[in-house]
Amino acid sequence: MSAASRDRRISTKDISARSADDPIVALTAYTMPMAKLLDPHCDLILVGDSLGMVVYGLDSTLGVTLDMMIAHGQAVMRGASRACVVVDMPFGSYQESREIAFRNAARIMAETGCAAVKLEGGVEMAETVAFLVARGIPVLGHVGLKPQSVHSHGGFRVQGRDEAMAEAIRRDAEAIAAAGAFAVVLEGTVEPLARAIAADLAAPVIGIGATPAAQGQILVSEDILGLYGEFTPKFVKRYADLGAAAAEAIAAYAREVRAHQFPAPEHCFGVVPAKASAKVKTLRNTTAPAKAPAKSPR
Repeated sequence: MSAASRDRRISTKDISARSADDPIVALTAYTMPMAKLLDPHCDLILVGDSLGMVVYGLDSTLGVTLDMMIAHGQAVMRGASRACVVVDMPFGSYQESREIAFRNAARIMAETGCAAVKLEGGVEMAETVAFLVARGIPVLGHVGLKPQSVHSHGGFRVQGRDEAMAEAIRRDAEAIAAAGAFAVVLEGTVEPLARAIAADLAAPVIGIGATPAAQGQILVSEDILGLYGEFTPKFVKRYADLGAAAAEAIAAYAREVRAHQFPAPEHCFGVVPAKASAKVKTLRNTTAPAKAPAKSPR
């Protein structure tokens, strides 16, 4: 990455110009503190509709609303000053028509200040992607395993195992790239197929459970940090176990409160801690002037 791009916010054009020799680093964020942690290290931060499961405890992403995405997008934008921020369009906000998709995408961008939106779909969504791009809304595509189509997929299953499915994924990726998407997320796809798509596609491929040959990689931050323990996909590498560390800290706090060990005097206002009080008394004793000797009676 050039020094210039480190001094300004990374754009969608910067992302589209990247290659496997200069990989795109991407992670998800839903809050300002997480965005602030990711910003120095990530090229792209996705405000994913995965927040439905990770933050709200939903069974899938289908219950996520436009208002939820906008609220979390605003929070992430407050914490990210360098990375390219993309906000997911939730289920039902873009499939009905390209005009409705534009209206909702424009609202997301206007109210969050993000650089682009992401939507799922292939051949059937290409016309909508082209419609949005032509009207100034950059789009990040998403093909392969599409979480918003989880029921159509029959669950969270690896895609591209048979030739018919593989050909359909190829067509989807090509259609979205041709429609003007600045990059395409390829999820949950068998590696040989994902590798071939990454090599042939005009737009950069950002993999998640796809191939190391992609031009970039994205994961859910809570997965790599050990903060989401409901399940861990095979393609996730856990870089820390902050969930366990947090559980230990919370247990220690609970023990101290129950034992009346917290709060201590040093955590209270208007109270001189015992050690400080003893030090003051010692200081006073050593610095106090000596008493004058008593006069002898005459």
